[in-house]
Amino acid sequence: MLMTLTVMDGLLKDGGKLGFVITQSLFKTSGAGQGFRRFRSPQGGGKPIPLAVVHVDDMVNLNPFEGASNRTAVMVLEKGKPTKYPVPYTVWRKGAVALRPDTRSRFTYESTLEEVQAATERLRFSAEPVDPNDPTSPWLTARPKALRAVRKILGKSDYEAHEGINTGGANAVYWVEPVLKRPDGLVVVRNLTEGAKIKVDEVTEPLEPDLLYPLLRGRDVQRWRAQPSAWVLMVQDPVKRRGIDEKELQTRYPRTYGYLKRFERTLRERAAFKRYFTRPERGGKVIETGPFYSMFDVGDYTFARWKVVWPNIASKLSAAVISESNGKVIVPQHIVTLVACESEGEAHYICALINSLCANFAARAYSQEGGKSFGDPHILEHIRIPRYDSSNAVHRRLAQLSQAAHEACRGATDCAPLLREIEAEIDRQAAQLWGLSDGELREIQDSLAELGA
Repeated sequence: MLMTLTVMDGLLKDGGKLGFVITQSLFKTSGAGQGFRRFRSPQGGGKPIPLAVVHVDDMVNLNPFEGASNRTAVMVLEKGKPTKYPVPYTVWRKGAVALRPDTRSRFTYESTLEEVQAATERLRFSAEPVDPNDPTSPWLTARPKALRAVRKILGKSDYEAHEGINTGGANAVYWVEPVLKRPDGLVVVRNLTEGAKIKVDEVTEPLEPDLLYPLLRGRDVQRWRAQPSAWVLMVQDPVKRRGIDEKELQTRYPRTYGYLKRFERTLRERAAFKRYFTRPERGGKVIETGPFYSMFDVGDYTFARWKVVWPNIASKLSAAVISESNGKVIVPQHIVTLVACESEGEAHYICALINSLCANFAARAYSQEGGKSFGDPHILEHIRIPRYDSSNAVHRRLAQLSQAAHEACRGATDCAPLLREIEAEIDRQAAQLWGLSDGELREIQDSLAELGA
């Protein structure tokens, strides 16, 4: 993007306009997007020249480049003027005509502009920074009235979200399935090697059961229900934030230590291990600061009895409450976002708000749909969830409704019909908590319907 802005200095005079194809991610993400959204030319005789965003066309849904799955947008900038918000932001989407089998041929990579326009719909949105005090923050994009409504939902939450446990790519070492329980109390397990990023041998060994915990994978989490499908070997000290001391593991859990020693070379070669648990000393010697089997993203929150969880790569927020399985707390993997809670009521209160249309619309408005930023832990830096108060009638009602939704989905293959009334009431209660009027709630509902959500 620096090259594009530099070229503008050489080609355009003040008031000149430049249109170019760009990745839509630059409007919705931090990092490189943050600097780009300053909208200033780096040249200009030592003084940056302001650039005004005239218009953006969001074509992510159209996927206009054959053989490429990039997130396409078209942007027009004007030289010499500052950007003024809100910015016109048009979302192109495949319309009903394009989705009909008998007319799908009208919208191909060889189609004319007129044919594409006939087969698509264009949503007239506006865009502005999610943080009104930081013009470089990710953009909110929504219909103008919905944009005003969503401001009531935004703000820093009273809760902190975290990623689940991270093995540094060595899932095939830590993820296991039980084979049988021996009379002496040891559990015979087999490590799960299928589809593993780091390839290791499949082994079957008896381990001490103390460090085995039910594992919740991303695919195990659905809206209002989550059920672990495997087990994970948890050898991390959540206080020291490194692996359990090697002497302690060897003394108390010799079978587990012996199992991990099988994979010692593989575990030491993990990029994350080298980054976080080694340091160079004089003479080029490398010192390890944690046992070779140390894990990542493990803290006290990992072992909270009550947690709210949702996948962090998704097209919508789909949360559930988890607690224990087989007498042990459930541990989510790293592609699952979690919030540790002190009580069942608090967990269900948060879950109801996360699953509400209001929160889903807010997340969709400022983040990249289908990207990691949509459901990652940073979501609670933007969606304002007040601390649970059991004396607050709205808080209690939201918790009750989440419990009812979980109950409706327990054992049901299709719980959608049972959920309609419950979720509608959740949306009304969430709107009340965030101070939304009936009209503002309808605007959010209509906006989501327009987006096909």
